Amino acid sequence: MHLDHISYVASHDHLIDEVQRIGSRLGAGFMDGGIHPRFGTRNFTLPLQGGRYLEIVCPLDHPAADASPFGKVVSQRAQDGGGLLTWVLSVSNISTFEKRLGRESVDGHRRRPDGSDLHWKQIGVLGTLEDRQLPFFIEWLTDDHPSKEAKPVAKIEKLEIAGDPERVREWIGEDFESAFAGIALEWVDPAENDGETGIYAVHFSTPNGSFRLD
Repeated sequence: MHLDHISYVASHDHLIDEVQRIGSRLGAGFMDGGIHPRFGTRNFTLPLQGGRYLEIVCPLDHPAADASPFGKVVSQRAQDGGGLLTWVLSVSNISTFEKRLGRESVDGHRRRPDGSDLHWKQIGVLGTLEDRQLPFFIEWLTDDHPSKEAKPVAKIEKLEIAGDPERVREWIGEDFESAFAGIALEWVDPAENDGETGIYAVHFSTPNGSFRLD
């Protein structure tokens, strides 16, 4: 299990502004990730050290954005003003989580502007939709991971998460600290986040110094 990526949501109208703003603070440019046709979303990605990446994702004016769990959670966050959405864990065998959660994973697909395709399976987005402190899980089916698209210059130093580590551990079904090698975790009382659970802030080390994204 490995912390794979962090999802940040922007509205369609503010997507490019957020890509430029956050990219400038991280000292690197985002890559146009293309469209998720099954989910009704599109994203831009920025490679990070440690085999991780940051995505900025927006909902599209497409029926899939209202029909798929991932489209729903992105649309809901965009309607709330956007911002940090969730943290995603990559696993080597997603069938373990299919058995534990009692449902099948969903096939994910994204075609980049250069015509290359990415494929994966994911599960647990319904949990994220109900409680944003809960990550979802992904198993990559292609080797061309988004963290490899460019040389990463920034890395995650710390995550602040509003929520309960025991609730997260129960959801994951195993001890998860090893997934965050080299990353500090700080748990925040949801009362400090207007009663909402979820990622509160991400601290990055960049060529320009530290940057806190909240």
